[in-house]
Amino acid sequence: MRNIKLLIEYDGTNYSGWQRQDNARTIQGEIEEVLLKIFQEKVGIAGAGRTDAGVHARGQVANFHTKTDRKNREIEASLNALLPDDIAIRDVSDVPPDFHARHSARERCYSYLITRRPSAILRHYSWRVGYDLDVGRMNKSAAALTGSKEFGSFCTGQSEVGDVRCTVASACWEELDSSLLFRIRSNRFLHGMVRSLVGTMVDVGRGYTTLDDFFAMLAKNDRREAGPAAPPGGLVLESVVY
Repeated sequence: MRNIKLLIEYDGTNYSGWQRQDNARTIQGEIEEVLLKIFQEKVGIAGAGRTDAGVHARGQVANFHTKTDRKNREIEASLNALLPDDIAIRDVSDVPPDFHARHSARERCYSYLITRRPSAILRHYSWRVGYDLDVGRMNKSAAALTGSKEFGSFCTGQSEVGDVRCTVASACWEELDSSLLFRIRSNRFLHGMVRSLVGTMVDVGRGYTTLDDFFAMLAKNDRREAGPAAPPGGLVLESVVY
């Protein structure tokens, strides 16, 4: 039995997220349907991150087990020939039997793009924010995220309420011409965590929320304290570290 790893890029605009659903179109569902056609057997894949509806990925990782003797380049070519154009398999490789895309991951890296001017091309891949934003204050709030902390104030998934501790390695905002790019690396992320953080930090940047208020939100560990979540289109799963 082989254990095969996929490196996947996708535009999540037209999907209800990564995770397979019975009555919705998802990235996992699309790939599994194509694998069924290729191998003539039902194959279940495990992903490193369960991205939400409308969220994109440049470096999603998944793995599956199969008895096939097909070469990896043939599997990659077949997948890309049959998958929709908004899903691309960037690499196919064999991994050890105990490798698991989610459980073996040491770190995930996400980015979030904000545009401060209208953009036709980036409309599905960014959040257009018209407010004047103080990037210095936003970076001070981002700096407070690093280390091992409980992020219950920025979690929208009730199922994760019992374990809300994450270890954030880095978090910062970069100015790129008329855009802002937020980058964050952590051992794990809670459901809706990055979007909730971005939405709240934008409130800090526009002066709606003070830095002291932001620090208090983080300490209280209560979702009712945080600001609204940013739209999904600006969020990208950039890479997974093993």
